[in-house]
Amino acid sequence: MSFRVSRHPGKQWRAATLLAAGGLLLAACSGPGPSSSSSSTPAGANPSTSAAASSAGGGTPSCGTGPITLDAYFETGFPIYKALTDEFSKQFPNVKWNIRYDQFAALTSNAPRVLASDPPDLIRIPQESELAKDHLLLNLDPYAKAFGWDKWPTSQLQSMRVADDGSRGTGPLYAMGLNYSMTGIFYNKELAAKIGMTSPPQTLDELDAVLAKAKAAGITPIVQFNGGATGGFAFPLQNLMADYTPPSEINDWIWQKKGATIDTPGNVKAAQHLQEWIKEGYFDPDANAMDYATMMSRFIAGKALFMFNGDWESGNLDKQMPGKVGFFLMPPLQADGVHAAMSTPLTIGIGAKAKHPDCAAFFLNWVNTNKQARTVDVQVGGSHPMGPADAYMPPIPSGTVTAQTLAAGNVVAHDNGAMDFIANATGSIYAKGWTPNLQELFAGRQTPEGMLKAVQAEYETEVGH
Repeated sequence: MSFRVSRHPGKQWRAATLLAAGGLLLAACSGPGPSSSSSSTPAGANPSTSAAASSAGGGTPSCGTGPITLDAYFETGFPIYKALTDEFSKQFPNVKWNIRYDQFAALTSNAPRVLASDPPDLIRIPQESELAKDHLLLNLDPYAKAFGWDKWPTSQLQSMRVADDGSRGTGPLYAMGLNYSMTGIFYNKELAAKIGMTSPPQTLDELDAVLAKAKAAGITPIVQFNGGATGGFAFPLQNLMADYTPPSEINDWIWQKKGATIDTPGNVKAAQHLQEWIKEGYFDPDANAMDYATMMSRFIAGKALFMFNGDWESGNLDKQMPGKVGFFLMPPLQADGVHAAMSTPLTIGIGAKAKHPDCAAFFLNWVNTNKQARTVDVQVGGSHPMGPADAYMPPIPSGTVTAQTLAAGNVVAHDNGAMDFIANATGSIYAKGWTPNLQELFAGRQTPEGMLKAVQAEYETEVGH
């Protein structure tokens, strides 16, 4: 999971981008097929020249009118990909899809080899730095100019820019987001009522008290997967980090700023707090053997009060548990404190040697600018689309969990609390750093201090500083 898990953001990526996310409704994207003005750009032409040439000539890159099959390599388990690609082919019937799906850990591990040997047109890339440095991803700046992405709020694209040294936030654009994802805490309303929780906790102490009440009542306080190659305990850990460490410091580490470290006093406190939850028995005893699908099935079955997860599940939960699920952001240490959340674009790149780069870029633009695509983003993906602030947003029924997650995004935006995902700091930090150490922490074979030192050591090995 991107984060999802992958959740992706050298200037701090601001949460205000959640408010700025929107879309410019280009004529070329809103009809049943490509605009005639853009048909002069042949699909598959050299992107560094064709996009710029189209822009200079007054047109935009497109998928043309002849038959095209776009190759894609996406993350399994998220219905947003099929929903968007199906709608795209409905509007542009000359475009078919050949999609390969893979688990997050496998996708992250395989991306360099796949991009080098059999490059897809579109690929889910949780982390761009190494791929950009190795020239495996296409520089999208010409497309940004052609489609007008460079007119969107600068902060929206910062996380997907990579400098020559691999640090993120400045430099060429190497990816585009399908939407903005955000994490927080989902809760079962019926179980909450049983222990007298009538509203979300306002402070970390209040959250601790609710967890203790649930445990005493025989209710599993938190269902959280931590098995396999993607340790889901990174979700509660980073939410706790947000209470003890400024989001800017966490982003500096993820974006590979020189001198940045994850091994800070504040992050040690966060890891210690997670360890306390483990020792209190607030998680399922088999968490280290639990995968993401099992976590979701248990939560939907009403077997736990809380679940740390992302808004990409909002639409699913509205369908599976209508009216029975709530959502809140990680409560701060003090009631008047700011709220922070893992909040990043769902990043998609184009292979440097992709066969149909113009059509792939056209799709990425369509996702964020077409009314129906933006509706899919919200209703299926549960997340806010990218683009200008005044872009179309579909109506969302009040009382749904989707409405709650979108509203929470406005809070994070107001508080400047957006963070990238700690698993996105390098291409291998999730598999080689966070996951094994979080599993060892849960099993009682690692300490909070030792975990952070081990992750930092792995990080320095990978980034070279």
